[in-house]
Amino acid sequence: MRFVLVHGGFHAAWCWDRLIPELAELGHEGVAVDLPGHGKLVAQESTIANRRDAILDVLRDGDVLVGHSGGGFDITTAADAAPDRVAHLIYLAAALPREGRTFPEAMAMRDNEDGEFDADVGAMLSYLHFADDGTMTFASYEGARDYFYHDCDEPTARWAFDHLGPERFGDTTVTPVSVPTFWSADIPRSYIRCLQDRCKPRWLSDSVTTRLGVTPLTIDTSHSPFLSRPRELATLLTQAPTTTPTGPLLPN
Repeated sequence: MRFVLVHGGFHAAWCWDRLIPELAELGHEGVAVDLPGHGKLVAQESTIANRRDAILDVLRDGDVLVGHSGGGFDITTAADAAPDRVAHLIYLAAALPREGRTFPEAMAMRDNEDGEFDADVGAMLSYLHFADDGTMTFASYEGARDYFYHDCDEPTARWAFDHLGPERFGDTTVTPVSVPTFWSADIPRSYIRCLQDRCKPRWLSDSVTTRLGVTPLTIDTSHSPFLSRPRELATLLTQAPTTTPTGPLLPN
């Protein structure tokens, strides 16, 4: 199998460096993508459209798309644009759009009758530095380790922190997302929950798995299993495409 690996916020293609060799040892190929505004493309503007296109540029027929954290939004928009090219979608501790909502709304809405919003992002705000233009960076190694890498050894966590980049949300904070083809295409899909995750609240993972119509797979790690347990994650990624949904996709 060929896995197209899409990073989340503050990260870039580098975060998959330890996973790709493990996939290769299992006989599979991993291709990591830098989204605009990140990694080698850090100087580029980050928009919903150009992030989608960065994935489409490397996507081949029959690929498995893997989205970590906020990258779940991006693999969804890519799958909406080219559903026939995607064999399977894997949401790794990842988010899922809500039809007609912005990304921040999708991250904050709980599944209840009155559409309640819960915008509490926990301790993360105290870890971040906000520039005048809204660009966010992690202010300290301690904060990044606590939030992303608490189960990594010290050298790995330091290495990852040194590679973290800025996060610029661009139009994703204000532009409602519509992916009607995705909801109707019913692409095979899986969700992997990180059991020690300090980044993504359990209720949000529960919401995404319900809306994907899947029974979650699990890995006993922090938000960053590609660094703390890359071999175990590689094995799980190769197993995920053998699973099938247990329910329909729910746009909202």
